[in-house]
Amino acid sequence: MDTATFVRSLPKAELHLHIEGTLEPELMFDLAARNGIDLPFAGVEEVRSAYEFTDLQSFLDIYYQGTAVLVTERDFFDLMSAYLERAVADGVRRAEIFFDPQTHTERGIDFSVFMGGFTRAIETARDRWGISAALIMCFLRHLPGEAAVSTWEEAGSYVDQVIAVGLDSGEVGNPPERFSEAYHLARDAGLHAVAHAGEEGPPAYIAGALDTLGAERIDHGVRCTEDPELVERLAREQIPLTMCPLSNLKLRVFDQLADHNLKDLLDRGVLVTINSDDPAYFGGYVLDNYIAIAEALDLSRDDLVTLAGNSIRATFLAGEEKAALLAELESVTAG
Repeated sequence: MDTATFVRSLPKAELHLHIEGTLEPELMFDLAARNGIDLPFAGVEEVRSAYEFTDLQSFLDIYYQGTAVLVTERDFFDLMSAYLERAVADGVRRAEIFFDPQTHTERGIDFSVFMGGFTRAIETARDRWGISAALIMCFLRHLPGEAAVSTWEEAGSYVDQVIAVGLDSGEVGNPPERFSEAYHLARDAGLHAVAHAGEEGPPAYIAGALDTLGAERIDHGVRCTEDPELVERLAREQIPLTMCPLSNLKLRVFDQLADHNLKDLLDRGVLVTINSDDPAYFGGYVLDNYIAIAEALDLSRDDLVTLAGNSIRATFLAGEEKAALLAELESVTAG
């Protein structure tokens, strides 16, 4: 059995996936035509050729441009459905999915529009393919903390349709402490908390996300190795890191995948997971990320099973649901 077939067979979760980052150029053009929007690209290949990034901000510039084609509930349904179908094909059994409400509300799109599309697609995928999915509402960290609080208040009754809050967008110069009030409100409402930290920002942002925001998972976290005591803490407390190898490569966090610290952290007992981040822009969905990092770091099949198991353990599933997926993973790999 080749690596792709083996990894595909492993029940797994995807925990670091921006739904807006799954907007493939073909769908982008379809939605633009549907909504009468002119794109600044001649065609699909010109869009793909624009996906050469020097850092996180250069990616975000085109990322936000692409979201302009998302207008109607049907658009958001189609976007979510396309991702979930792809995830099922990669062996994903649970997906906890980021979305950026401020990206849409700032364009005049109401919560009811994108939440209606997302939730209907999730229900349809569950019934059609058996995949479990939940939404994580992210605050944009390049905007003020007060804007995050306003977004939380604007979400209103839709908060019942999300499982957690998160923090994304440009990290450098935007420490997690600025968003403590919004996170406090979310945790008081019973939601889980995650946060992007330690991708381009320093290890102190990881500690800040844990201690100030109450983050239960750290998204990326690659720079934790600059602080040995932090690595020890992550291992001791089994705080998951949702790593995204191809994203790190595309955004020049690492010059080559062979330099990635995922295997080192895995060996040191940190609960690392593999995810795809913004796969339409970074050239690979979750299966592609598993294969690429396995080849670059010479991961064993036992390593891959551990990573799949980590992804399930790091979910916000209820205990019995988590145990059932772990039992399924054990059954699949027992032979």
